[in-house]
Amino acid sequence: MFATEKGIEGHETAARAWDVARVREDFPVLGQTVNGKPLVYLDNAASAQVPHIVIERGARYLREEHSNIHRGVHYLSQRATSAFEGAREKVRRFINAREARECIFVRGVTEGVNLVMHGYGRKFVGEGDEIVVSEMEHHSNLVPWQMLCEEKGARLRVIPMNDRGELILDEFDALLNERTRLVCVGHVSNSLGTINSVREITARAHKLGVPVMVDGAQATPHMPVDVQELDCDFYAISGHKMFAPTGSGILYGKAEWLEKMNPFLGGGSMIRTVTFERSTYAAIPDKFEAGTPAIASAIGLGAAIDYLSTIDRAAAHAHEQGLLRYATEKLSAVEGVRIIGTAREKASVLAFVIEGIHPHDIGTILDHEGVAIRAGHHCAQPVMQHFNVPATARASFAFYNTKEEVDILIEAVGKVVEVLG
Repeated sequence: MFATEKGIEGHETAARAWDVARVREDFPVLGQTVNGKPLVYLDNAASAQVPHIVIERGARYLREEHSNIHRGVHYLSQRATSAFEGAREKVRRFINAREARECIFVRGVTEGVNLVMHGYGRKFVGEGDEIVVSEMEHHSNLVPWQMLCEEKGARLRVIPMNDRGELILDEFDALLNERTRLVCVGHVSNSLGTINSVREITARAHKLGVPVMVDGAQATPHMPVDVQELDCDFYAISGHKMFAPTGSGILYGKAEWLEKMNPFLGGGSMIRTVTFERSTYAAIPDKFEAGTPAIASAIGLGAAIDYLSTIDRAAAHAHEQGLLRYATEKLSAVEGVRIIGTAREKASVLAFVIEGIHPHDIGTILDHEGVAIRAGHHCAQPVMQHFNVPATARASFAFYNTKEEVDILIEAVGKVVEVLG
């Protein structure tokens, strides 16, 4: 349990070497107090905090380089373009894409999935075709496919999961057939923490020539991602989950698919020629990047990757896994607590309910104690329906969290039980 799909060796040794106090100094927001108590930020699956290096890089762009990109020949435009395209190359290396042109800047996973839905789905999915999703998908990798199926007269098929929160891959095999046009799956579940075997899912789909779309929002902050090794056809990333500004993200797509797909948005920058009779489109990635992008956010994403390259990610991963094990053990011992999601392989998500207490009330009391968690359905209502709960309380960890913060969380949950139980 608590292992990554790709795996990182030397967990225990790395955990001892991780200097969490030093790392916390890189994140200015962590030094503040909430309701008179030190902030304990355990809502990282919703949005991770931003280190100094990213904040300063964004400020430098606004202070010294602010200009529109690609179209200008003047000095500022050239500097901004260089920084923007430099960020694309950093992303390429980070996920090991073959070419930088396979990395499309988007605002996040939601926009990335919608790009694939419009560009691939509306072109290649027809009446009677089928799209496969998993039961644990975030709404961003579910709702667009429902919209497409309604428009095209296609059918949505669902890979079921067991009560540990693990996909039943034998059932997946039974869903695949000659009408399957796309498989859509999350790498790591935002609501359960389950790490899905993307390589295995992709290999099974590819036997029938079916492309695979992966929601990677919760994976990239916690584990190495190699899109060539995974062999998926599309992989979407949200920058704000991995210590970058909001409004930043990447859709990776294999060039052979991107070149066949229709543009998502029409307008400036994505064209080759325009007349009143017809327009022709630019080559990838420009074909999918209409208008002025979120330049500062994209540069910030590059800076976040720079930051991640300076830390020992194996040690960071081991530290997070240690926190998850410790928190799971301590929380399970609290009377009335039920852990939602007990997969053998999990990342840094710990979701729970307390008998007779609504998760929103849990979140409110924890906030009074300075503890920030998420309470709700986490944009994964089918998951809540599977476990027969309206919502869960979710603590999610990053490498800057500490064992002492877990202790504060457990103490605060004890107060919830004492007050409302």
